[in-house]
Amino acid sequence: PVQSSIVKCKRVRQIKVNRIWKTLQTIELRIMEIKELIRRPIVDQDKKLKKRFAIFENLIDELKKKKLPAEILNSINQDIEGINSFSGSPKDLRKRIFKSKSNILKLIEKELKLVPKNHYRNRWLAIGMSAFGIPLGVAFGASLNNMAFLGIGIPIGMAIGIAVGAGMDKKALEEGRQLNLEIEY
Repeated sequence: PVQSSIVKCKRVRQIKVNRIWKTLQTIELRIMEIKELIRRPIVDQDKKLKKRFAIFENLIDELKKKKLPAEILNSINQDIEGINSFSGSPKDLRKRIFKSKSNILKLIEKELKLVPKNHYRNRWLAIGMSAFGIPLGVAFGASLNNMAFLGIGIPIGMAIGIAVGAGMDKKALEEGRQLNLEIEY
């Protein structure tokens, strides 16, 4: 009977500790949220700035749906604060937004392996043309004794690159590592 009551006390204590821990985690999640992006009147006056701002807003909205570590949230919030407090020309603000978007995308890709739609396809398209296409074109040109066939390898390499990248994008989607937005550059 004495051991039974000791075991019950330990269980009750563990349950209380678990509840307190979950409460602390919930409080930390409420404190660590992505800050809001402030839309200014100047954004609607410049078409290019409006487009960049909308892309950045979509990226932030997608990231709000994900559970992110505190270090990454801090970095994202610093970028947002930098944009919110920016007081330069529309052209400089466009550059700032582009740089912040690039920094965030690099960070989440490196740390969390999160990527936007068609990320790998776009990357491997260029790799396929340069790593596969040009050597194939040189091989065709050399074997046919006519370097005019150099250009044939580039679309072949591009197709190989797109196929490899699309496969990697599909894998990222299946693993839940793909954001529901496509980034335009």
